[in-house]
Amino acid sequence: MSGRTVSVREGRRLARTIAIGPHGMTADEPEPISADTGPTPGELLLAALGSCTSMAVRAFADRHGWQLHHVDVDVHFEPQGQIVKNIRLVGDLEPAQVERLLTVAGRCPVHRLLTGDVSVTTVPTVVAAARR
Repeated sequence: MSGRTVSVREGRRLARTIAIGPHGMTADEPEPISADTGPTPGELLLAALGSCTSMAVRAFADRHGWQLHHVDVDVHFEPQGQIVKNIRLVGDLEPAQVERLLTVAGRCPVHRLLTGDVSVTTVPTVVAAARR
C-alpha cells in the first residue's frame, strides 16, 4: 500500500477535495443532499477495492505468463451491506488458472484490509477560529 498521506479538505456543501500526492479528485453526495460533483465516499471505497483486485489479478497473470487478455471488475453494495465483486476474465485460461486468479483476487491488499481486523485511530487537532 502507498505511504502517501491522503488529504481531504472541505468544499461547498458536502463536496470534498481530495489530494493524494500529485493527484486530485472530488468526493460528494448526490442531489438533493449535495451537488453530486464526484463519487460518494462509499463509491470511492468500492473503486479502491475494484482497482486493487484488478491490479493484483493482472500482475499475477503477467508474472506467470498466462494468457489473460483482459480483466474487468464491477463492485457494488448489496442492500444488506455486503460488497459483491464481479470479476470478468477474458483469455485463454485453464480452469486451474481461473481458480488461482480468483484466489489472488480475494487477497489483494484492499480486500484483506476490508475483511481483516482493522483499527482506526482518530487524532483530533483543534484550532481556534480567528476573531474578527
